Amino acid sequence: MTRGAGRRGGPEERAVLLVAGLADLAVSSVGTALGTVRGLLRRSDTADLAAAAEDDLMARGRLVLDRYAAVPPAHLEILARHAMARRAADDA
Repeated sequence: MTRGAGRRGGPEERAVLLVAGLADLAVSSVGTALGTVRGLLRRSDTADLAAAAEDDLMARGRLVLDRYAAVPPAHLEILARHAMARRAADDA
């Protein structure tokens, strides 16, 4: 199934190569992650590290919710408020 670097195979061959590449990437990433976890478990300050990670995740969650959950006021509502403020200023 090996071809020259400049040649393209059919859609089936490309799909197989793509899946094989993704599988290799996943296995490599899992291996790296397991090595990192093993290294973290050997540390004496694991509880402090976990608490710091939790605090960081909570802060990130707050930022995401503040960024995406806040709904801006409707455009027509803003225009209505401006019109009411203008009328109040004219009546005063």
